[in-house]
Amino acid sequence: MSTITFSSAAVLPARPATKLRLTARGRRVVLAVAAVPLAAGIAFAALSGGSAMASGEQSSTTTFATVTVMPGDTLWSIAEEIAPGADPREVIGDITRLNLLRGGSLQIGQELAIPTQYSE
Repeated sequence: MSTITFSSAAVLPARPATKLRLTARGRRVVLAVAAVPLAAGIAFAALSGGSAMASGEQSSTTTFATVTVMPGDTLWSIAEEIAPGADPREVIGDITRLNLLRGGSLQIGQELAIPTQYSE
């Protein structure tokens, strides 16, 4: 069995330890580099956001008949009232999608827009 000894002069550190100091100018440069993508995104959104409204086409407005929810009203009773010949489940689905109802809960006094195919 043999032994090997190293003197302190033979062992070199992997890399010398350096301290990184960020000056005020360096902080401004890092901030500017980080802000460029944000500014580019905001500029892109501002320039392309209004282009859909700038077209010269005429837009049509759609009006809906509305029903005010009274005490005791349910979606089923409203569907049967506005479209007696149609399947109430389909009418309820159309009313729910048009008014963005969640869970089918109604509030007294709430105004529900009625799809045009049932309001005629």
